[in-house]
Amino acid sequence: MGGYVHFTDDQKYRANNVDLVDFLQRQNEKLLPSGSDKRLASDRSITVCGNRWYDHSAEEGGYAIEFVQNFYGLTFPEAVTMLLGGEKGVIYPPASQNKQESKQPFILPNPHGDMRRVYAYLVKTRFIDRGVVNYFARAKLLYESFEKSKDGTKEYHNAVFVGYDENGVPRHAHKRGLYTQGTGFKGNVDSCDPNYSFHYVGTSNRLYVFEAPVDLLSYITLHPQDWQNHSYVALCGVAQNAMLKMLELYPHLYHVVLCLDHDEAGIESSEKYQDQLSKKGISCDIEMSVHKDWNEDIKANHGLPAIPSEEHPQHLIRDKICKWLAEETMKEELNCNGDVLSTLLTKARSHMHWGRFSDVDDCLREICCLSLTAAVRAYQQTDDSMDVATVQARLRNGFKTYENRGHLKTRINLLESDIMSLRGIERVVSVSEKNSLAECYESIAAQSFKGMILLEKNKQKMEQSQEMKLSM
Repeated sequence: MGGYVHFTDDQKYRANNVDLVDFLQRQNEKLLPSGSDKRLASDRSITVCGNRWYDHSAEEGGYAIEFVQNFYGLTFPEAVTMLLGGEKGVIYPPASQNKQESKQPFILPNPHGDMRRVYAYLVKTRFIDRGVVNYFARAKLLYESFEKSKDGTKEYHNAVFVGYDENGVPRHAHKRGLYTQGTGFKGNVDSCDPNYSFHYVGTSNRLYVFEAPVDLLSYITLHPQDWQNHSYVALCGVAQNAMLKMLELYPHLYHVVLCLDHDEAGIESSEKYQDQLSKKGISCDIEMSVHKDWNEDIKANHGLPAIPSEEHPQHLIRDKICKWLAEETMKEELNCNGDVLSTLLTKARSHMHWGRFSDVDDCLREICCLSLTAAVRAYQQTDDSMDVATVQARLRNGFKTYENRGHLKTRINLLESDIMSLRGIERVVSVSEKNSLAECYESIAAQSFKGMILLEKNKQKMEQSQEMKLSM
């Protein structure tokens, strides 16, 4: 959208009051239950309720307009227009204006007289080691609930995974349905404290982090040796609150192993959490199951069909582009500088304006190759070890999926900012200035690299959408 766009106070009010759950569902975003809220499957640290959102990892939140700006990488006018349904004036329903009910105190579900169904489900259906189930049951971290529907006509039995605070007081409970047919119920009990989800504290320095309690128990079943020495936590769909709380409460824990699901959302969250922990000075590794999750690995070990793992689409595209880069010869014949890169970027913007995305891709590839070559030359003036393969590996390994979710327009703007920065350091003299020049060229290569990945991702989405329409 070009030029100044004026919105009336009424328009801004209506946009900010759009129900985000309804809005996100219309954008085909997958939402997962999280108590009375919903969380995004693509970024499990974000929860939405009515017209409000909160990012538990960044500890910030707000209303609908700001959410759409941040999540979709849009300007304020673009976000308001999107929330109001565009020029046609289709308005998404507003969040309920009713006052929220007062928060009820946290109460554990009523226990059943025995745990027969829990053992049958976890041991016989999910193949978790009986000794592991025994241990958590004796520690009162696991029990079977007995609950009735509001009208009293139905009975429900769930496995309840309890989370205690540092004083031994229960603060969290995650329920898992015990029925083997269909998709089983799972969710947190109302008024849970997300800082104290299902966990176990050992004596070693290692903390293993999982998405769900069944994943945690499955991992222990697969890795039984000295398991009680280590610590474990299941996030239970509330981002990394409980993981951070354990690191705060238990100073002996300083090495985290992220064991989230082997799918798009799990990979994205793992990369995000690893970076956040590294910034705090905490050592962190990522360990992925062979199949979709650790319980699927157990099923495969028993010769049963298992849900396969799902690689992140952007990782697949990344590796394809990296292979192309490795085969591309260095551009010795062209002098790479700010003017050359600016000209290519201007062409890319023009092609993008007219919807010529294959031409945009050609421009970004040219920028990437030129800036990567220039970075290598600049590095080699101060460090002989920085060859093409090394810089290309840094480009690949430095790519993070959670950082590449916005629009191509946002990526182009960031690329322009880097090229502008280049102009101020092109005439360098000292060693430190040469290093800064090399880093700037490498950053330009990284931005164009991310743009190429976004282009290919959008292209694949469009092709999938066309295939779905043709098959209907």
